[in-house]
Amino acid sequence: MLRRKILSVFLLYAFLLPTVAFGQVAAPAPFQAPKEIIDKIKDEGTNRSQVMQTLSYLTDVIGARLTGSPQMKRANEWTRDQMTKWGMQNAKLEAWGPFGRGWTLKNFNAQISAPYDIPLIAYPKAWSPSTKGAITSEVVYFNVKTDADYEKYKGKLKDKIVLVSDVRELKVEEKPLSERLTDEQLTKLANAPDPATVQRPQQSQATPEQQQQRIQGFLQSIKRANFLLQEGAAVLVDNSRGGSGGTLFVQGATVAQNIPPDMTDFAALRRSLMQPQQKEAEAKMIPQMTLATEHYNRLVRMINQGENLKMTVNIQAEYSDNDPMAYNTVAEIPGTDPRIKDEVVMLGGHMDSWHAGTGATDNAAGVAVAMEAARIIQASGLKPRRTIRVALWSGEEQGLYGSSNYVTQHFGEMKGGGQGQKPELVKGADYEKLSAYYNLDNGTGKIRGVYLQGNAAVAPIFKAWLEPFADMGAKTTTLSNTGGTDHQSFDRIGLPGFQFIQDEIEYDTRTHHSNQDVFDRIQADDMKQAATIMAAFVYQTAIMDERLARKNMK
Repeated sequence: MLRRKILSVFLLYAFLLPTVAFGQVAAPAPFQAPKEIIDKIKDEGTNRSQVMQTLSYLTDVIGARLTGSPQMKRANEWTRDQMTKWGMQNAKLEAWGPFGRGWTLKNFNAQISAPYDIPLIAYPKAWSPSTKGAITSEVVYFNVKTDADYEKYKGKLKDKIVLVSDVRELKVEEKPLSERLTDEQLTKLANAPDPATVQRPQQSQATPEQQQQRIQGFLQSIKRANFLLQEGAAVLVDNSRGGSGGTLFVQGATVAQNIPPDMTDFAALRRSLMQPQQKEAEAKMIPQMTLATEHYNRLVRMINQGENLKMTVNIQAEYSDNDPMAYNTVAEIPGTDPRIKDEVVMLGGHMDSWHAGTGATDNAAGVAVAMEAARIIQASGLKPRRTIRVALWSGEEQGLYGSSNYVTQHFGEMKGGGQGQKPELVKGADYEKLSAYYNLDNGTGKIRGVYLQGNAAVAPIFKAWLEPFADMGAKTTTLSNTGGTDHQSFDRIGLPGFQFIQDEIEYDTRTHHSNQDVFDRIQADDMKQAATIMAAFVYQTAIMDERLARKNMK
């Protein structure tokens, strides 16, 4: 009997030893949904996916979705109706703004018409005014490097078509346009330190000389726009900032500005600018377009060789001023637990795009993945305890406007700050109700992990949630921050907002803000994988007992 008791004590001690050390009890295992639930999500997302149908309608049928445009409003309404058809509730459009006027391109062509015809790859800039019908005029290379250079162009640009950029040298593409993240790169991300412990240079730490150089460079671009407007130039033409082989990158039109002469703060300078979507900006712009680099460079070389060029351009655009507001689309899967059904788990991406392509990788991909993730949960018959809310943003391309306005309206904002003062968090009515927001906005690449935005407390949970998807290539968590998209609107007020790590698939090299951002650049298997993983993350966040932990606001 004594021997049996001793043996029992020994076995008990052996069992407890891994979980007890110097009086400390080991942390409980991170919450995970049962395997059969994850398998059900995988099955629906892999074998009955609708993500590509959603993507095709947004891009092929609706097309480009410039904020404020009729196409953007159509996308708002179609996504609302589609999610209602899938059985989601409270689907609606939520207004924010005012944003400004819409813009739609109705007709466009451009070509060299003398000394012989040369078709051109070009695209008007968003919110560009129209030309006065099809115009044919001399092409002038506006080669200005200093203030003194302006003098030689005075009185010579009226009704001319003006090339304003430098030649951009094109070299052989030695690197692939598309790459998957390597194990080495993922390991480096996984080992990245907490961004709060990394001292980063602030803009205020720039030397006075550096600040002045930035301001002067920006002021020169404004001065050029002012000069061309005053001189009565017919069309402004610039060189694509990147791309080759006919790919061109084009965004918004440049507005002539009145800049205070004592402006010394670069950030304040940018905030002071009139935006092209403002109605009063129309009188401050001339018609504008961007040329593919191979064609732009050729025209400059021909002019430098003494050739007299004439170009025919026809830009016909339509402004819409009937509704200055912009809209986000939201829809919900209601929570079922009376205790926490008023809490919310959000997911989404931005639905607005630039206009030269159809906004496929930026960011119909993220929109379709978020919608598909919600559809997977709905179609699988899963019952979240918290409410799941899909949010499809507008105005991201102009400055995260849609998501930041939504966050301010529902959750809160940072107020004050500046001149050495720390801003203060002012919480909104629903601040304590949000558990997390998940975002996708880095193109068509598959999910490889999650940026934690310095929130170390969620690392073990997310690592556990990625385990079932290791065979799909998703396994990495990193404390690193990533920026440039809508999760930042949540993160900046201390709410858990996360962007997934994605493979770089032609995003910066070919599709991001370019005429090649179209459906055919989308990778279907990557989209299915991303929607499945997002569905699993969202559902597990919606059924765990507690909200996800929030990082300290410092």
